[in-house]
Amino acid sequence: MRIGVFLVAAGFPGVSPERALRTALEYGIAAEDAGFDDVFVAEHHFMSYGTCPSALTFAALLAGRTTRIGVGTAVTVLSTSHPVAVAEQAAMLHVLTGGRFTLGVGRGGPWVDLEVFGTGLEGLSHRAFAEALDILRAWGEQDAVSYDGEFHRFREVPTVPRGRPPTLVACTSTETAQLAARHRLPILLGMHADDAEKAAMVRAYGPRAPHTSVVLAQVADSRAAGVSLLRQTMPAWLTPGLASHVGSTAAGCRGIRWPIRST
Repeated sequence: MRIGVFLVAAGFPGVSPERALRTALEYGIAAEDAGFDDVFVAEHHFMSYGTCPSALTFAALLAGRTTRIGVGTAVTVLSTSHPVAVAEQAAMLHVLTGGRFTLGVGRGGPWVDLEVFGTGLEGLSHRAFAEALDILRAWGEQDAVSYDGEFHRFREVPTVPRGRPPTLVACTSTETAQLAARHRLPILLGMHADDAEKAAMVRAYGPRAPHTSVVLAQVADSRAAGVSLLRQTMPAWLTPGLASHVGSTAAGCRGIRWPIRST
């Protein structure tokens, strides 16, 4: 078992996004000094819940500021990124860190992200995610890759650089867990899920499912003190942060006009 730290770069009230990012970087460096095995960073766009828009960029900086600890993304969002671009960057980090990098990927969720990056709701589909995983796997195994699918089409190109970092697949549905199982990739279970939900994902994957589980921990003098501190501080972060998670019941998001507010 490996024990690591998960960094959201949370935008707590009164803390600027820039300060949140610098603090998260300091935490990552401190995690190595404290003897943790790994540190993972989350990716979010346009919200205070998490202020890091590029987990890959953050991971690269943190890898350069550390020497031993494993560094990973949890996750890099594939619905708003081209899988070849992700594969190239992940391979480069794998090579330059001497194998310390782990690529965590997920489908994403906020509709506003899909609208801004131009992928539309189809980019969030399981079919698009399955194609992206195909490309990521091929990039680490072949000297050259081409693809002719529903969502991605490109001529054969050499895999430069070629590298195959350990890869995790974030799962919030049994369909995604089964997809990860077909690729024989470990699954990542988020802190939003309770034990029963996580157990369901493991069962969907199959026997002896390799997995990483994110849990919330608070250091305090007693359990009661820890619970009290979390109840005081978490709502002030989660309530406004998750309120900016823009959802939609529309059949598609191309052409949707999201409200723009000046601040």
